[in-house]
Amino acid sequence: MRNMKETIKKHILNNKKEYIIVTLLFIIGIFLGVLFVNNINESQETEVTDYLNNFIEKMKSIESLDNISLLKTSAIQNVFFAMILWFFGTTVIGIPVVFGIVFYRGFCFGYTISVCVAIMGISKGLLFVLINLLLPSLFIIPAILAIAVSGFKLYKSIVKDNRKENIKLEIVRHTVFSLIMLCVMIFASLIEVFISTNILKLLIKYF
Repeated sequence: MRNMKETIKKHILNNKKEYIIVTLLFIIGIFLGVLFVNNINESQETEVTDYLNNFIEKMKSIESLDNISLLKTSAIQNVFFAMILWFFGTTVIGIPVVFGIVFYRGFCFGYTISVCVAIMGISKGLLFVLINLLLPSLFIIPAILAIAVSGFKLYKSIVKDNRKENIKLEIVRHTVFSLIMLCVMIFASLIEVFISTNILKLLIKYF
């Protein structure tokens, strides 16, 4: 665990500019996600409202959660997402896709928060978001940004020195670092299922 922390800390310090770029992309995505919700038409708002209300009613009707099934679903999604980021990060032409994924994730994050607040009100909406998203997002979002930065670093290294030996070494580094971040994302899945979802289940009657 200590070695993992040191690796992450060193990676951040050595790639400050790259982290600023991907973080800005993520923040812009959040901002546009919020704006998008503010400009949806009435039919779209009705669909989103129905979806959220159905989700809440389903949570209320379920007596006990199948944590193992939820964990499998969450973990598979995170593994798939990490693999996509890793794959496109290993190709020079894939960096725009990596940036697009970061932007899209930010957009979805902003959209989700804005929808919950708009439909449920500020107090209930923010509480719902805090319970359902905050804890896992504290791990998932930094991990996504870190994999994106690692891919960006690989791209810059290949452009700077395209010798086969350098490319192989940088790909190995990118792969190892991405695996570390994948472990962080799996940990986030555990938090999401066994903490966030169960807290939401306990408090769902208030929504």
